[in-house]
Amino acid sequence: MTQPSVQYRAIRYSERLAEAEAVASVGSRSDSYDNAMAEALNSLFKAECIRNPAMRPNGGWKNVTDVEIAVAEYVDWFNHRRLHGEIGHVPPAEFDSDHWATFSSGQYRQTPVPTGAGST
Repeated sequence: MTQPSVQYRAIRYSERLAEAEAVASVGSRSDSYDNAMAEALNSLFKAECIRNPAMRPNGGWKNVTDVEIAVAEYVDWFNHRRLHGEIGHVPPAEFDSDHWATFSSGQYRQTPVPTGAGST
C-alpha cells in the first residue's frame, strides 16, 4: 500500500511537471533505463571517492564536514582533472567548454521560459 506522503509527492510532482509544460522521464518500477547515467555516476563516486582508501583520511572521516569536503574535492577533480574516455580523454569541464564554444546565440530559439517555470 502506498504511503499518503509518497502518494502526495507523486501527485505534486505530476502537477509541477504539467505546470512547467515538461514531459516526465520516469521509468516504470524496477526499470533503470531513465536512471542509467545517475547509477553509473553513483557507482563511480562510490569506487573513486567513498571506497578509495586514498580519499579517506587515516581512521576515516570524523564528521559530516569531513565528508562534505571530500565530496566537494571529488566533484572538482571529476569535472576539471579526471580524463574521460567516452569524451576524448578530456575532463568534462573542458569538453563542455569546447562544445559550447561552437555555438552562437543566434542558434538558440527565442522562446521565453513558460510563466511559473522553476517556481515552487
